[in-house]
Amino acid sequence: MKLLIIESQGKVEKLQSILGDGWKVSASLGHVCDLPDKEIGVEAPKYKPQYRLSERGASVVSRLRSQCERASEILIGTDPDREGEAIAWHLARELKLGRDAKRVRFPAITETVVRQAVAAPTGIDYKLVGAQEARRVLDRLVGYLVSPALSKIGGTTLSAGRVQSPAVALVVMREREISAFTPTNHFQVRLDFQALGNFADAKNWHAMWEVVPDFAPEDRPYFQDGEFAARVAAVESVMVEGCEDGQRRRAPAPPLATSGMQQAASVKLGFDPEDTMRIAQRLFESGHITYHRTDNPNISADDFPHISALAQAHGWAMAPKLRLFKTSAAAQAGHPAITPTHWEVETAGQGGDEQALYKLIRQRAIASQLADAVYKTRTATLLGQVDSRQVRFRAKGETLQEPGWLSLVSEGHEEADGQDRPEGQGAESNQVPPLDAGQRLQPLGGEVLALKTRAPKRYTKASLIGKLESEGIGRPATYAAIMGNIERRGYITTRKLFLHPTETAFFIVDQLTKAFSFIAVDFTREVESELDRIASGQGSYLATVEATHDKLRQELASLETSGSAPRHPCPDCGSAMRRIPGKTGNFWGCSGYPACNATRPDKDGQPGEKETPSDSGHSCPLCSKPLIRRTKRGKDGYDFWGCSGFKDGCRANFPNKRNKPDFNGDKGGGGKKQA
Repeated sequence: MKLLIIESQGKVEKLQSILGDGWKVSASLGHVCDLPDKEIGVEAPKYKPQYRLSERGASVVSRLRSQCERASEILIGTDPDREGEAIAWHLARELKLGRDAKRVRFPAITETVVRQAVAAPTGIDYKLVGAQEARRVLDRLVGYLVSPALSKIGGTTLSAGRVQSPAVALVVMREREISAFTPTNHFQVRLDFQALGNFADAKNWHAMWEVVPDFAPEDRPYFQDGEFAARVAAVESVMVEGCEDGQRRRAPAPPLATSGMQQAASVKLGFDPEDTMRIAQRLFESGHITYHRTDNPNISADDFPHISALAQAHGWAMAPKLRLFKTSAAAQAGHPAITPTHWEVETAGQGGDEQALYKLIRQRAIASQLADAVYKTRTATLLGQVDSRQVRFRAKGETLQEPGWLSLVSEGHEEADGQDRPEGQGAESNQVPPLDAGQRLQPLGGEVLALKTRAPKRYTKASLIGKLESEGIGRPATYAAIMGNIERRGYITTRKLFLHPTETAFFIVDQLTKAFSFIAVDFTREVESELDRIASGQGSYLATVEATHDKLRQELASLETSGSAPRHPCPDCGSAMRRIPGKTGNFWGCSGYPACNATRPDKDGQPGEKETPSDSGHSCPLCSKPLIRRTKRGKDGYDFWGCSGFKDGCRANFPNKRNKPDFNGDKGGGGKKQA
């Protein structure tokens, strides 16, 4: 019997059916080893991670060892990425398979791919293992060294992350841009014209006033004189300066890589990025799509003939040759874009969500290799006179001439372009007629459009993922986890898809920005580049980790000596207040205890106001100071009356009876008088 060890239980049945008799497919269920839970698990100067078998991992390894003893050949087929390579290494070590353990990789789970892989196993790529290990250790160093310092200042448990914190910082910076934004009111003018000719389908058309460069500079194209704009709208005659016919080609979007899939699924299907990755995992495990963790937006050259055959069968126009899309320098060329494994299958997956995502992946992949959409365009410039000044209008129109890839994908807006256009500027709905230079035209009428600039839009999870990718922060496998972490930890909230930073997020970003370089996008991008260098064999694990650790230690020392103001200073001594769990709920206590024993009640996660004695109308019969109505918390809580002279030594307390102290009552539902 030959044994194939993979990661996911979901792939076992599919792979077993492909390999058949003589094979045993068994799953590791992910990582079997990890760093310790409650300690950093890595030390200078060698920075060797102290991996341990998890409780679940020990059970898995015991099962796999038994299967290995009966196997004639053992292959490890974990996922084809850095994480999968690290899991393969841990399995080889724990199962004592040696450094030359046999490794196979499946970019797709199809019979051809699987049989080719098991027929030609390779070894574990220790460069990829080193890159994944460096990422894990760097994340560990930032989390375990910076989070306690941040929590101390904040007074409650807070988390810093090498990639998580820059993501939160982007959301905070955008929120501050929005708060600081002042809208600019400005005006635009639209002139409407009657259709020319006797064609039944001829429609009225329009032209827009061009305020740049004659009336506003290009870097600030806003005209703010409403009275002059009204006179422009009232122009009675214009002359055609020129009219040109042309052509516009519109290329399709690239096939989906991981971040593009998460963004497209969010915009078009309303999926959360974490849900998208779970759905894609099921499609991959079922053999419907290729591996879904990739940053390469290009299909394999071997797939071009399959798309060509489909196009011929459906009458779609193909691109003349394989269309390639721009990739980042760090993209892993060995992991092509996400595509269907069987191009002819139009519907795949269990349930509506899987089928919808499969359709999106398939259409984008096929459309990427179809011909451009071609539009016939017409642009006319018109001249008028207002107050002895020349004003220019431009009319743009276009008609779809050759649909190309739009035959497969409905046109609409493939992705939001973020531009706000005045009403009526859509070129495709504007049928500009043929015009001759020098021709005079009388507008049907003009309209002043009162506009104002808009603040930058808040990020959605989809657009934040796009920003992280464009800035080189994180990698395909990490984006969904980043979104989930910052939301679960209460650093962002989502309202109508848009991300809002919480008060805690502002505090964290402000504190980290004062002292730490890892919060900066540039620093994080450089670290990602170093990890890529390790993966390609050009970088050093030890040098990368050591340099980052040294920088963190320097910055931590700087933070400690800077005397950073606590988030919640103690009202008595100025030290940081800490949120402390008590028997009856959380409360806030001074970090200077026992020298300072100031406390405050917890109110919505913040220190509340201290209860102060007030004239309740009831005096303590022992010392004559005012009694205060108090609440004993907990499931058996009750109200009682206590003496405000408690700190002065008076311990008198009385049960509450009809909202009054019961001086004669026993403790029961409240307190009782004590000497």
